[in-house]
Amino acid sequence: MRMFRLAFINFRNSFKSYLSLVLSLSFTILILFHFQNIVYSAPFAVLGEHNKEYIDMLVQAVSVVLGCFMFFFLWYATNVFLTRRKREIGIYIFMGMSNRRIAGLYMIEISLVGITALAMGTGLGVLSGGLFQMIMGAVSELAVDVQFGVSWKAVKVTAVSFLAMYLFFAVKGFWNITHSSVLGLISAARQNEYVRMPGAVLSAKAALGAGVLAAGYYLANKGGAQNMLNNALNAVVLVIIGVYLLFGGLIPLLFQALCGSKRFLYQGQRCLWINQMVFRMRKNYRTYAMVCIVGICSVTALATGFALKERYHNMIFFDNQYTFQLLTNQSGLEKTAAALIGGAGEIACQTSLTTLSPDAGHLVLKYSEVKRTAQESGAVFDLPEPVEDEVYYLSHQILMSFLLNEKPKAVTIGGKEYQETRTVMDAYIGHMQADLQCFYIVSDSEYERLKGQGTLLYIHNYKLADDRDFEAARSAVDVLISNTDENFTARVAVDPFDNDLDWVKALHALCIFMFLVFVVACGCIMFMKLYNDSFEEKERYLVLRKLGFSAGTLSASIAHELLCAYMLPFIVMAVSAYFSVRALGRTMYTSLLSIYVASTLAVLTVFVLCYLLSVAVYQRNVL
Repeated sequence: MRMFRLAFINFRNSFKSYLSLVLSLSFTILILFHFQNIVYSAPFAVLGEHNKEYIDMLVQAVSVVLGCFMFFFLWYATNVFLTRRKREIGIYIFMGMSNRRIAGLYMIEISLVGITALAMGTGLGVLSGGLFQMIMGAVSELAVDVQFGVSWKAVKVTAVSFLAMYLFFAVKGFWNITHSSVLGLISAARQNEYVRMPGAVLSAKAALGAGVLAAGYYLANKGGAQNMLNNALNAVVLVIIGVYLLFGGLIPLLFQALCGSKRFLYQGQRCLWINQMVFRMRKNYRTYAMVCIVGICSVTALATGFALKERYHNMIFFDNQYTFQLLTNQSGLEKTAAALIGGAGEIACQTSLTTLSPDAGHLVLKYSEVKRTAQESGAVFDLPEPVEDEVYYLSHQILMSFLLNEKPKAVTIGGKEYQETRTVMDAYIGHMQADLQCFYIVSDSEYERLKGQGTLLYIHNYKLADDRDFEAARSAVDVLISNTDENFTARVAVDPFDNDLDWVKALHALCIFMFLVFVVACGCIMFMKLYNDSFEEKERYLVLRKLGFSAGTLSASIAHELLCAYMLPFIVMAVSAYFSVRALGRTMYTSLLSIYVASTLAVLTVFVLCYLLSVAVYQRNVL
């Protein structure tokens, strides 16, 4: 009982020191609970079973990512906690306590931290669960069934996941203390800290890191019809390794080079903070690398979310360009079809064109007719007319593709070989492009040449003015189809109320929340690290004050040092994220430069706020 009382007193007296740790852990628990609550409270059940299954699968995938992040964050946070306590714990040994009893004291104290964080995180999650669902529904533009009740299964899954990981690291700390020497416990906070790394080692790591990072950038933006997915996965691994080596080699090497330049060093407070950055880089570079990698993930997640949203709207427009389409070998059918459809509802747009089937598996379209119908339907048409030996292949809208920069390939149509120089994904003949996938655009002269070799087919397209007339119009079209048994007639009907792609909008919202989680995590990690460092620097700054340095000079030195600590990860993150977002834009056929700029500025804003808070807290703790 006395052990628990002592641990509780330590926890209560040091609560301000632990506050950043408790709040950070509470935040990760809160986010994990909200995602689990979506799965077990089923707010998206109103969207149908198909969408619900997809959304649950996506939420669970995001939860796994968050679980992995929580694991490494707990690893880092508990190490910070143990380092902070080791010097104080070492004093207990001189009071006659054994390592095992001290480790028991540590276990109780860190358990109090974990229980407090768990209570705060789940408590806030329960209170804000309905609000989170409302926000997610608003961001995803989905009409969700908001549930303000508590899913106790979500509470249980969140608590078990957190406690399992937290207990692992608590036991790891227990084992660390029981196997540490007295000297190691007392001097733990200073071990391997103020040590310059050998220049040869730094140079080797710098060269290797720059090479690995460059290889990752190259693979991320390398096209090709094969191995694109493997290149993307390899690029992720190489960028992570390259960032780690960059902060462990090249950046310390640059700082040590700056220390050797007297012209640079002896200006302002550089002598103070540059040397401090050199001496602390060996201990902190892993933290900077981790923050940089999490920042890259945040920018990429936001870019993915907006790219998905744009692709979703493009796919919806593609599928709904026309409500009904007829493909027939019977001429003059367009007026009959228009009369039947018009009897069920007003027709907003009507187009017709002919296609040629010179052989099996190919349908040839005349360039001028495609241009005319595209303009009549309001679609943007900016394709130049293909030359005599070229064709354009009409494909369909997709979310993403790992087949990039394909070289023109040969296709034989009507006994003649053409070069397929373009794959067109714009909607020119509606959903029929996706259903048949055998349309090719040729020049007008080539179409006339092929006209005598194949069968003419007629495509008639109709767009309803009011989607509510769809069912009645479809019944009329089906009657028409059933009365053309002697001739070939097929129809495409696109239900305007179909919501099979609504899961994409939910994924868009999840990506935005992932961005927010990772950005806040970056700020929390940097703040926690610098907050912890401030307690270790009290003696150094006390000595500097005694040597005659003014409080203003030391404050300026702290501001420069912390600015450098925040800007290093940000700059490397911004450069790496550019290549990541550029590669993502190529796979999703969209420009994401504006999203990259906006997300990078958002990360910078969070870093600036955390920097200002860190400077205020650091100066208060050491001066």
